[in-house]
Amino acid sequence: MKIPARYAHLVFSFLMSTMMAFIMTAIVTAINTGITGDFVSRWAHAFLLAWLPAFGCVLVLAPPIRKWVNARTVAQ
Repeated sequence: MKIPARYAHLVFSFLMSTMMAFIMTAIVTAINTGITGDFVSRWAHAFLLAWLPAFGCVLVLAPPIRKWVNARTVAQ
């Protein structure tokens, strides 16, 4: 299944924010409260709280960061 190019930024932002929030909330939850019997429910709660702001940040910040990096790098 191919996604139209006009949706590429949204798909990238969704996937990047999901993976980032998933990994970071797991690490922070484990550090702060340990891996105990209710770890998964605490992690899921943290993930749900963190994902939307992460999505917004990636959606807004990825294009200017990509542009900045592209302006400062050269192909070899």
